[in-house]
Amino acid sequence: MNSDVEIAGDPLALPHLMPPAPAHPTTVAGFARLVRTIAADRPGWVPLVQYDPVSRWYHRLRTGPGYEVWLLSWLPGQGSGRHDHGASSGVFTVLDGELTEHSQGERHVLRPDAQRVFAPGYVHEVVNDGLAPSVSLHVYFPGLTEMAMHPSGGACAAASAVLAAG
Repeated sequence: MNSDVEIAGDPLALPHLMPPAPAHPTTVAGFARLVRTIAADRPGWVPLVQYDPVSRWYHRLRTGPGYEVWLLSWLPGQGSGRHDHGASSGVFTVLDGELTEHSQGERHVLRPDAQRVFAPGYVHEVVNDGLAPSVSLHVYFPGLTEMAMHPSGGACAAASAVLAAG
């Protein structure tokens, strides 16, 4: 019996018959556009969202050459803890609800369509301080391989005060 390749020929030998490879982002602006494109496709991500009462929920939505896209949900009070993303840069946005980002002594309240961009080594904490669930979208490039936790400034200061008073 003849195989499909024997009958039709090797499709790789005829590159003009193959669809063009999709363009992938290579710049921060390109990743920011990717985030906006995915955010605009509500029917593509809304059915995937789940809420976990114990910890924030996350789902790897897609990967590409050198990057990955994550969908996260946050119930009121849930947070990431103070962390960095190792060697990865990133772009994230709020899709539903509201999140608060704490970084370098600043507080940023993020609502849908607000984007944050960060470089390797950027330390921050993201928390749902609101009363409603939130959903966010995160792109990491290169793909996320570590998330180093850092002590929070408030906890360290409180511990130092206790030790000094003790």
